Amino acid sequence: MNILHIYPKNNELIQRHVQLLVEGLKQSATVVVADNAKSFYQQARDAQADIIHIHGANQLVQTKAMRCAHKLNIRTVVTPHGQLQPFALQMLPAQQRAAMSLVQREYIEGAYAVITLGKMERQSFQALGWNPRIEEVHNAVTTNTISPNEMAAQTFAIYQKVMDSNTLELMDDLTLRALKVIIKAGIMGDKRWVENEAQEVDARLIDWRRLLLYAEHENISNYTDYGIHILNYTSPLIDTAKIAAYFPKKYHRPQPIKELIGDYQGDENDYLMRIIRQVIKAPTLLNMMELTRELYRETVNDDKLAEALEEANLTKRAARLIQVLSEQVLLDEGYMPIAPLDDKQTDALRNTLKNHLKI
Repeated sequence: MNILHIYPKNNELIQRHVQLLVEGLKQSATVVVADNAKSFYQQARDAQADIIHIHGANQLVQTKAMRCAHKLNIRTVVTPHGQLQPFALQMLPAQQRAAMSLVQREYIEGAYAVITLGKMERQSFQALGWNPRIEEVHNAVTTNTISPNEMAAQTFAIYQKVMDSNTLELMDDLTLRALKVIIKAGIMGDKRWVENEAQEVDARLIDWRRLLLYAEHENISNYTDYGIHILNYTSPLIDTAKIAAYFPKKYHRPQPIKELIGDYQGDENDYLMRIIRQVIKAPTLLNMMELTRELYRETVNDDKLAEALEEANLTKRAARLIQVLSEQVLLDEGYMPIAPLDDKQTDALRNTLKNHLKI
């Protein structure tokens, strides 16, 4: 893990805090520091940072760092160091305070986590309502309630939590390909359906932690575990349910289709129409996989389903689902009841799935 710290060089307390963190994190991460905008930009380009940790909140250097991180798609953690507490804000001129408030809120809302250094600061920051992902780690520079090593360990745990969030965004191309193959094998229960695609995947190179965490967060672990077994892949034993992660405000763990629309009642066409309506209303990868599983059943009458979709004025929206299913879960052309459709609305559907876990 690569961590880049940015802090104002004219604040000795913050400088000392960063120094203790850097020393304590040496065994766990690669850490670099910058104390001005010029050196920060160079470090951000060269260090290939996984996380940028921004210290302080009342100078332009922090705002520039956040905007640069956003442009480079690097995740951020912010430690305000008390500079957002009411007494600190009151020390600023009114015009500067108003201007800084707008800028501060913009970049702090986008941070994966905000670290406060004590209970009072945490309560003050909660009152602002800028970011719900608040952690509390005491400052070894100003209190003996925590050692420098403990402070570094608790901070590293936050970094790990950041990196264990929205893992789809962090997956390399090989792991993304492997995910699709594993999902298809899990749906079909037979590796012959993915023999060609599986040849392109070296299981030894799969980023298993990120893949398994993504499956946990999308509630598709039953499928991926079965797919891994079917393909005879060897994956590490990770209790993903116990690994902490951050989620967006509106995140809800996806529910199986039966909990949303009820059980299958003997009419395949009716059941498929109910699934399609639900997926159109609230698309999740889990429900799309369940739809795919139903489309492979021998009892499906493609002509009748196509007619039902036309009568319900759902043909185009269902066609977009079919397009995404072909991409995400490798739905075969012979099991498509209607031709796929790829347009701007299809892009919107792709983005919904892609950004489901995005902070």
